[in-house]
Amino acid sequence: QVQLVESGGGLVQPGGSLKLSCAASGFTLDYRAMGWFRQAPGKEREGVSCISAFGSSTYYADSVNGRFTISRDNAKNEVYLQMNSLKPEDTAVYYCAVILSNVHAACLRGETGVQGLGTQVTVSS
Repeated sequence: QVQLVESGGGLVQPGGSLKLSCAASGFTLDYRAMGWFRQAPGKEREGVSCISAFGSSTYYADSVNGRFTISRDNAKNEVYLQMNSLKPEDTAVYYCAVILSNVHAACLRGETGVQGLGTQVTVSS
């Protein structure tokens, strides 16, 4: 069964950090570009960060640039999102997904394939 499973979400105070993980099963992440997307209540899904198949190219939304870092470990079949200096406006359900074009276009236009069910991130004092 092909699936992506996110983990690592939770409740954190403003200024805190979380690291999200995305584990793939039923297929290999080798040669697949990946991305993290988020959706807050009442808002459209937003491309947060995307990474090329071997990590040589990355994209970050302006809202997270300098605070979030995407990475991957193809040997473990996992992708990560390190989130630092979290703000209340980062509150959302975070999804990882296979992306279907280059990292910049895919993150901006939401061009995704297989996607996980998401993990909730809540930033609140």
